[in-house]
Amino acid sequence: MLPLVSDDLERERHLRRLERDRRRREQGKPTYFDQPGALEGWPLLGDSSDEPTMVIRPARLREDAARRGAEGAVRLGAGSAVGPSRVRAERAESARRLAVSTAIFGAATALSRVVGLAREVVAASYFGASGKINAFTVAFQVPNLVRALVADAALSSAFVPVFSELLENGERKRAWRVASTLFWLMLLGLTALTALFVLVAPWVIGLFGNPGHDRALAVGLSRVLFPIVSLLGVSGIVVGILNSYDHFTVPAISPVFWNLAIVVGLAIGVPQAHSMSSKLYVYAVSILVATFIQVFLPMPWLRGRDGRLQIVLDWRDPAVKRVFVLMVPVTLGLGLINVNAVIDTFFASRLIDSNLAPTAIQKAFLVYMLPQGMFSVAIATVLFPSLARFAARGDMDGFRATVGTGLRQIAFLLVPAAVVSAVLAEPIIRILYQHGEWRPSDTPVVADALAAFSAGLVFNGAMLMLNRAFFSLQLNWLPTAIALGNLFLNALLDLAFYRLGVWGIPLSTAVCNIVAAWALLVLLRRRLGRIEGGAIASTVARVLVASAVVAAVAWTVWRPLDTALGRSFGAQVVSLGLALGAAAATYLVCCRLLQVGELETLARLRRDRA
Repeated sequence: MLPLVSDDLERERHLRRLERDRRRREQGKPTYFDQPGALEGWPLLGDSSDEPTMVIRPARLREDAARRGAEGAVRLGAGSAVGPSRVRAERAESARRLAVSTAIFGAATALSRVVGLAREVVAASYFGASGKINAFTVAFQVPNLVRALVADAALSSAFVPVFSELLENGERKRAWRVASTLFWLMLLGLTALTALFVLVAPWVIGLFGNPGHDRALAVGLSRVLFPIVSLLGVSGIVVGILNSYDHFTVPAISPVFWNLAIVVGLAIGVPQAHSMSSKLYVYAVSILVATFIQVFLPMPWLRGRDGRLQIVLDWRDPAVKRVFVLMVPVTLGLGLINVNAVIDTFFASRLIDSNLAPTAIQKAFLVYMLPQGMFSVAIATVLFPSLARFAARGDMDGFRATVGTGLRQIAFLLVPAAVVSAVLAEPIIRILYQHGEWRPSDTPVVADALAAFSAGLVFNGAMLMLNRAFFSLQLNWLPTAIALGNLFLNALLDLAFYRLGVWGIPLSTAVCNIVAAWALLVLLRRRLGRIEGGAIASTVARVLVASAVVAAVAWTVWRPLDTALGRSFGAQVVSLGLALGAAAATYLVCCRLLQVGELETLARLRRDRA
């Protein structure tokens, strides 16, 4: 229980309220004290800009919310006719807005992933999967790991709950001051880290042996790529601000321009280069320039909010400290996934084939991440601010419903995607990558890796949603503990499975995803008491039945067409396209016959948008 505020502080707050009343009277608005019941019931359902400044910690806020909710229920039972219907209408409108936001964000993210896949297709045609491209793959792993640990999604996930809480409490100026402080602290700190890495790069890259049979090239490329860490650090703040205001579209679409800039850079620069090493440097510089575009593109959309970013370093603010405290477990929880990727690269480069395995796994991973980014990342990102607000208000029923909705939507979208990517792995890899410098013998290796990755696709999506749930509750150490355990399990399984070949490493990742998702689900259920498990299980069971039919249809359609039409590019487009189309139609029909509720959600969203 928090101590009571002092008399002086209460008197100062009272004077601020009186001053606000005076301004509102001048504007012809009802004053703070003239609004009957202004401080009763749920304080956060209306326009919080019209409420007094509050300095309330989450625990106190939850207690007050529960007490006021109970008082509101008594009043409603005493004869208020408008109360229940208004609350239901507000919740229905909130659900509709979330569905629309998820659809928009999902469409933008899907476009980004498709363009990103096009980027990989272009890169594969220039560099193939064997040879020096493996030096680039390893060089990019290191800054990508640091980015995951201290920037981008990790920083945003720690920042959003704190920033959202300050906004909910009416402390808008302070919220923006905290955001500005974090912006500059991250920029300065990560720039210093970049300078340090430039010095130690030879020792770091040396841990991976001789990737691509050209260690010096890998060192040089990593030095060019590492500054993206500083850029994405400040991007985490900008994206976090926009997401806190339920603005998702521009942050989701900015990676589209990142991918397009890289494609343009490759198309212009690679034909001018005369060696494979110089072509790879063109690739690295293109990524660096594209990252500048991705970071600065969303910034104009910060205008018109409650404040703006300033040059300020108020590092003594407790909220700044709280972001960093929350960021430690978030960094470990999200970043350890990338640590697993680095461990996978280590085993692939050291113990399997340094001239093929790292890039083969990376290319398969990018295809595996396409449905992940289109669906589960979109769902988890859009629902995260709502989860943070429900947690701050103490509305655990709304929190449980939101988590359940997210998990059901992820299962509905990712189970069939996993089945199709496993059954049609080889034709998918062939049509995407087998062009230019790509050798036909590399296609089955990458396809096997994709099929192994697909076994963990749904569970990886569930992990994203469950991690966001814990972060919203500010219980960040629980998923971190799971991630740490997963780190050791992944290393042990890599050591056991690498003997299977390249696909053994993705299989290890899939098993780790299954274990971690189950552990997170069990812990969240213990924390919340219940998580709508029956509804989730019902959806998953029906989706599994429908997906089994999809697998049979996809293979049955593709196989005879592939035999009859041959392997020309046009023939592959026809055979694979018809198989995917038949799979999608079959899934929709089966879900309607099995009465999968998520299908009706999509249909309702379509009607609302019409």
